[in-house]
Amino acid sequence: MVHVEGIVKLMEAAQDLRWLLSRGYPKEASLSLVGNKFGLEKKLREVLKRAILPPQVAQKRREKALAPNALKGQKVAVDGHNVLITLQTALKGGFVFFCDDGFLRDISGVSRSFVPDGECTRALDLVLETLAELQPEEVMFFLDAPLSKSRELAQNINLLFGPYGIKGRAEVLSFPERALCQFEGVICTADGHLLDLAERAFDLAGHIVRAKLKCSVLSFES
Repeated sequence: MVHVEGIVKLMEAAQDLRWLLSRGYPKEASLSLVGNKFGLEKKLREVLKRAILPPQVAQKRREKALAPNALKGQKVAVDGHNVLITLQTALKGGFVFFCDDGFLRDISGVSRSFVPDGECTRALDLVLETLAELQPEEVMFFLDAPLSKSRELAQNINLLFGPYGIKGRAEVLSFPERALCQFEGVICTADGHLLDLAERAFDLAGHIVRAKLKCSVLSFES
């Protein structure tokens, strides 16, 4: 967790970085300049990299973001590991934050070393409970094949869909990003590249944190 002094410094640095990006300066060079100015450690620089965006990019993503009640009757695809890892981080008391585009992200850095655990089980329960409440027509849950125990996780999700009253299925794919890009419906992810390509998106992890979890979350939203 970041101390109060670090948060104050981080928010000041965010303003400077946002100013530079709004004027077209390259992100990496701007991040280095701001990071050095404020003496930010590597972790805080990574937060800024993920959280602060050129205003036009943030605005376009916000325009694609749907409200929770808009999912009713829609076909939905979930970027499984993206959503679960962020929620797992939040449940463990890790650092999660709302970014300039309004989407919740983390810097846990566990994606390639991800192993489902007790907090992942709780995160999955929250995801399925929330999807059941939002009443989409159908849910596709895409998981990344190279990650540990993805097939077991998909089997578990498929078994749980019925009890939660959800029509859908979980699939394990070598390139889930491709399926998400081609999906004709609403995608649930905070992956910036996928958001830029999507027509409609929903911040499932962010909605769950706001609606169901009592945890401290930093917000860069203006």
